[in-house]
Amino acid sequence: MHQQTGNTMLFNPSQRRIRSALPTGRGCRFSLTMILSVCAALGGPESAAKADDSLAPKIDALIDAAHDGPAAPPATDAEFLRRTCLDFAGRIPTAQETRSFLADENPQKRTALIDQLLNSPEFSHRMTDAMHVMLMERMGDNEEWKAFLQNSFAQNRPWNEIVRDILHPDAENEQTRGSAFFLTKRLEKYGQNPVDLPGLTRDVGRLFLGVDLQCAQCHDHLFVDDYTQADFQGLYTFISHTAIRQDTDFPAIAEKLVTAKTEFMSVFTQEPQSTGPRLPGGEEVELATFAEGEEYLQPPDRNTNFPGIPRFSPLTILSEQLPTAENAAFCRNSVNRFWFLLMGRGLVEPLDLHHTENPPSHPELLDLLAHEFAAQNFDVKWLLGQLARTKTYQRSSRLSDADKVPLDNYRVALERPLSAEQLLAGMLIATGRRSQATADESTGDASNEENDPFAQELKAFREAFAAVPREPEHEFAPSVKAALFLLNDPLVLSWLEPKPGSTVATAAALDDAAAAEFIYLTVLSRNPTDEEKQEVVDLLSGSGDARADTIRHLVWALLASTEFCLNH
Repeated sequence: MHQQTGNTMLFNPSQRRIRSALPTGRGCRFSLTMILSVCAALGGPESAAKADDSLAPKIDALIDAAHDGPAAPPATDAEFLRRTCLDFAGRIPTAQETRSFLADENPQKRTALIDQLLNSPEFSHRMTDAMHVMLMERMGDNEEWKAFLQNSFAQNRPWNEIVRDILHPDAENEQTRGSAFFLTKRLEKYGQNPVDLPGLTRDVGRLFLGVDLQCAQCHDHLFVDDYTQADFQGLYTFISHTAIRQDTDFPAIAEKLVTAKTEFMSVFTQEPQSTGPRLPGGEEVELATFAEGEEYLQPPDRNTNFPGIPRFSPLTILSEQLPTAENAAFCRNSVNRFWFLLMGRGLVEPLDLHHTENPPSHPELLDLLAHEFAAQNFDVKWLLGQLARTKTYQRSSRLSDADKVPLDNYRVALERPLSAEQLLAGMLIATGRRSQATADESTGDASNEENDPFAQELKAFREAFAAVPREPEHEFAPSVKAALFLLNDPLVLSWLEPKPGSTVATAAALDDAAAAEFIYLTVLSRNPTDEEKQEVVDLLSGSGDARADTIRHLVWALLASTEFCLNH
């Protein structure tokens, strides 16, 4: 039986009445008194949840209840600091930040660090990088798209609003018009191939609903009963009349008139069918008809190439129906991807294959996260802050050899690959190239590398470490290309020269024991073990006149190590 995934309600009628009575707008937060007063005014039997209820303990309780057996101990302070800085600032901590954090005896310092990073300018840059990679999958760069993402996360705009802008870009709004790049890039024509509208349909389903309908284009999916051809064609109808506007110098979308349903038939049954716009599992949208001459809100202008704005806009309807609290598929996919971002594995894996035969590892947890995320007005900072507060997130990635646990029970932290952007920011700090990857430098536009040294560095790291276009970056995939880059690239080797302020030069001025501690703190964000410290001391004590060169090789070896290349 086909699963209803499109418009399942996450809120009961009384809860929706409470939400509709509250004021809306960016940044709205409500006191317990306000919420309770609204409940009383509405006369509903349910009491509203406290605004300050913490989600983190509920997450840990569900994780712990789902599995027996060993669990990793809490991460060390050094491990937690590095992990959190990479997740929320996109970089490793500096040696000074590490020393300060390790010396801090405040029992609440981890929570304080989470809040500090979430409210720093670096957070919006990190989220811009992460969402750009997740949504565009290395298909290209665009300055206005990056500005849209960065401004959205800097303002902590609700996630559903961000997605709404992506699905229905407003060319008249300079603050958000860059959102159109998600669509325009996928509407580009390559060579003699037609515009890949089916591919765009697939990406909308994968990235915003968690369903990969690619194999349901010509017939019901052969292996996933939940995915039907009607699902694909209904979603396809929302975007099948879109095109790239030719009258603007920025990404912008045009919509053609939609006057008929999409006709299709299964290659197996050959029975003609048709559908209007429809979300998977949702209700079909009735096509609107207008008198001749009344089809446009703004008519086309041939002199300027303005395509016009139709009165009936499937993209408008898509943006109104898909990213909502009532759409369980959207809510579950959203929290599953944010969970993946911090935990290294989705509650549903693969991320874009939500269906009955591929249930989440923790169904109650996924439902809880989806419900609470929607109830908090899709507040990304709130959600990530709650996830980072959990014991689950703060577990060590180390277990004894005797303790073997499945990857999907989250009783041990999973090692995660650093993105090309994180590797670059981390290496700049680890080599002393920059004392800290500042917010302005943490994301660059690789299209401007001729005039921007950071953009040149970013372009080089993306070419060496990033996945090929259209490939999701989910797993650690070391390559010969990346290894050769670290071994031979003049850019990286230049950072290891003993120049003033560099890690190599600073370490060379210290005695052997202090140099060992400084190198490990700077590169690996931790103190060396006694054994490691002794190894470095022995190495340097016998290096003679080649001491600086020995330090250079040591720093390079740590940069090339698996420990540096993973968030663990």
